[in-house]
Amino acid sequence: MLKIRNLTKVYGKSTVKALDDVSLELKKGEIFGFLGPNGAGKTTMIKVLTGILPYGEGSIEICGEDLHKNPRAAKLNVGYVPDSHIVFDKLTGREYVDFMADIYGVSMAQRKERAEKLLASFSLTEDFDRPIKDYSHGMKQKICIIGALIHNPKLWVLDEPMTGLDPQSAFELKELMREHCNGGNTVFFSTHVLDVAEKICDRIGIIVKGKLVMAGSMQEIREASEDGSLEEFFLSVASNAEESVK
Repeated sequence: MLKIRNLTKVYGKSTVKALDDVSLELKKGEIFGFLGPNGAGKTTMIKVLTGILPYGEGSIEICGEDLHKNPRAAKLNVGYVPDSHIVFDKLTGREYVDFMADIYGVSMAQRKERAEKLLASFSLTEDFDRPIKDYSHGMKQKICIIGALIHNPKLWVLDEPMTGLDPQSAFELKELMREHCNGGNTVFFSTHVLDVAEKICDRIGIIVKGKLVMAGSMQEIREASEDGSLEEFFLSVASNAEESVK
């Protein structure tokens, strides 16, 4: 599904590597949680992975398509929800979703069926024809999620997806993530909410100062943690990695 090999990213003339020789492979049907301290490289990784930022050394393959050599084919397999929730706020919710569906070549029948289901999940049906500029922060997050899923992407990428969502919507999002993976797809998301990651992720990756310091299953993490929790494991690994790169 996703293969990242020896990925390196440097901003401008900086000597600091925002991503430092990162290698990672994600399979079909798994939810992968991407964790790290502030400034560790999580958002950089996501923006490189989705083709927003260029990268230097290394390679990224999405569903067998090389992101550098064939970016259009690779990106057609990706649905992306940014942490900033930037949308075209002069459009209505319906116009925005139709715009996203048109980009990915989704038929009218498919977009109608998928949109109705997602709108109902997020209690957004009655607001679908309102201008997005009138939406609350949480509603903008919801319409971003619907736009990202309208083409049923093989790889769903989310950056801090729980931000701004009420508890019910956060629950629905977690259910959608699992449902999406049950359909043979893959979810890659970054988060600071360790409780969420611990409950829903199949595997976890931890990045510190641009280096992927570990990637493993939740079972492996529980066995390696002193108290069996992701929180204890994350704090220990992140702290040790920070010390080793000083």
